[in-house]
Formats: sequence, structure tokens, C-alpha cells
Amino acid sequence: MEPQAVIVGAVRTPSGRGRLDGQLASMHPADLLAATLRELLKRTEVDPGSVDDVLAGCVTQGGEQGGNIARSAALAAGLPVTVPGTTIDRQCGSSQQALHFAAQAVMSGVQDVVVAAGIEMMSRVPMFSQYGGRDPYGRGLADRFPPGMIQQGLAGELLARDACLRRDELDAFAAESHRRAMAAWDAGAFDREVIGSLGRDETVRPSTTADQLAALAPAFSDETAVARFGPIDWRLTAGNSSPLTDGAAAVLVMSPAAAASQGLRPRARLRSFAVVGDDPVLMLRAVVPATQKALRSAGLKARDVETYEVNEAFAPVPLFWQRELDVDEHRLNPRGGAIALGHPLGASGARLVTTLLHELEDADKTMGLVTMCEAGGMANATVLERV
Repeated sequence: MEPQAVIVGAVRTPSGRGRLDGQLASMHPADLLAATLRELLKRTEVDPGSVDDVLAGCVTQGGEQGGNIARSAALAAGLPVTVPGTTIDRQCGSSQQALHFAAQAVMSGVQDVVVAAGIEMMSRVPMFSQYGGRDPYGRGLADRFPPGMIQQGLAGELLARDACLRRDELDAFAAESHRRAMAAWDAGAFDREVIGSLGRDETVRPSTTADQLAALAPAFSDETAVARFGPIDWRLTAGNSSPLTDGAAAVLVMSPAAAASQGLRPRARLRSFAVVGDDPVLMLRAVVPATQKALRSAGLKARDVETYEVNEAFAPVPLFWQRELDVDEHRLNPRGGAIALGHPLGASGARLVTTLLHELEDADKTMGLVTMCEAGGMANATVLERV
């Protein structure tokens, strides 16, 4: 029998606006992640002493998110001091990569019980603050890709231009993300996956319309980029991009034997997972080859997957992905995506997996896939099979 890794539990915080008046902003990042870990342990009733490791994704690993926040949060959550923790940075896919590492450890037989989690408090630890205003890339990268890296917003603009995605398409997609997220809340779909004592997703704007979004000014216009990349129509705004967000999520991964020994019921198994690299400058297109690689590894076709969660960092990303994979729009982000639910960088992979797991269960579906674009031209993809 081939080795397996199963998911026994998954939980997330609601989103908080990534500013100092956001609903989660009063909490220290380690405490927010600790609250999420405690809730995961409570819901699953796993023996805390059996946890072999806590792997936590976090992108901005400085200030209050420095010092190996995975270990700090595990201790703050009350886990035994014998339980180690480490913090992972694969940019926006950090906690999805934590899940992959957890599954690999379990499938190899090295470990039996691993928590894969993620945290980002963008209100308290701003993006790029860990660099201190210094160049994080170095001369060699700039020499290979002159004149160097670009901001993701510009990469999103280039993707929208090259894929011929119109501004009205992007705004309509963003408005639909908010509509689906609000419909999910109204139907009680998020009740099981969210730590309700912390509130509801603060970034959802139920009254949002495409017409309202059409009035917003471009957010990433930079005329100096035109000399390098040619004419750009500047279609991305704060409305069709994901907002700055606070949040955390955690997933419990076990071997089937370890789950059985503790009387715990597997909810899904990790059917396959993949990570790929692509153009580091354009950077947002790797979701397509990552999805294709994960599907091949699982022996599946795109039509075999009933629900897809594609991170909505910017509206062009899921729309480009949908066009390339020829996936029906109703299978894509049925509970809304990051444009509405927020994108707490290091936590987003675990958040999407948590949402997908509950969607598969609530809708009586079997197969789902999560994929995430990442800075530096990378992407992760994960296939879940409900059991």
C-alpha cells in the first residue's frame, strides 16, 4: 500500500483588515497563530504530545513576526516544550508549502503528526519591512534579469494585457467574489471553518458592484515601466486586487495509522502536490504549470476536479488560469476568493485548503485542487481527495 498523508482537521481565523483599526490588529501575530493552533487541537482532540512538528508559513519574517514565530506560537498555544516548530517562506505559498512539507514528512515515515499553519499580520508587520529599505536580491539576479525584479502589481498588469483581459472583466470577477463570499456567510457555509469568536471576514463588501469598481483609479501605474514593457492600459485597482489582510490558518496532517490509533477520522487525503518555477519577472503565471503537474501526478484531468481554489491575488490570475485550463466558472472559488476574503500572505495557502476541505464536505464533492501564485515566479498546487 502506498504511503498516505491525511488531513484530520483544518481551521482559520476570519480575515481582518490589514490596518491598525482592523478587528485582529490588537493581537500579537504569535498570539493569533497560537489561538488558531489551540482551536485546531480542541476541535480534533488530538493528543498535543503526539505532535511531531509545527510548520508555519510567514512571509514578512521581521519585527513581531521574526524569531521563528512557529515555535513561539506553539509554546504560546500550550503545546509541550518537546514539540518543535519552524517557519517557512515560499512567499504567498508559504503555508501551502508547509502543508506539502508536512505531508512529505508523514508519507516518508519520518513523522506521524504534523501541524501545517500560516500567519500574516499586515496591520502590524508591513510588507517588505523585513528588508529595512535594502535590496533583497543582489547583483547576480539583476545581471541575469536586467534591470531587475518588478512589483507584483505591475506583473498583474502585464498578465492582464498579454491575456487580453478587459478592465470590465476584472471588475465583474471581483464583484462576484464579494457576492459569493457574502452568500457563503449568509448560508452558514463558513461557520465550521472559521473561529467564530474572532468575528466574521472583515474584508467582504457585500454591496460591491462592477459599476462601483469601474470608478476606481489604477493602483499600480508606473510610466517608467512603459519604456521597458511597452504600452500598458493600467487595469488593476484596489477593487480587483486582494486587500492587505490579517489572518491565520492551521491544518492537522497525520498518517492513517496515527489517526486510527487516536480514534480520529481522516477527512481528506493529499492525493498529490507540486511546486514549480517560472519567469521570475512576470511571476504570476506559474499557477498553470503547477496545476498541470499536480493533475498529472494524481492521474487526473482538469474535468475530474469538482472544485478549484485559485488565489485571487489579482483578478487576472484566476481568469488567466481559468482560460488556460478551460474550467467552468462555477467550479472556481465557489465561496469567493482573496479579493473578498483577504490575502494574509503567509496564511493564504492553509486558508484556501481549509475552505476547500469544507466545501468538498458541505457540497458532497470528492476532488479539489488549490493553487497559489508566488513572488519570484513560483506556484504550489495541491490535490485533495475527500475520504
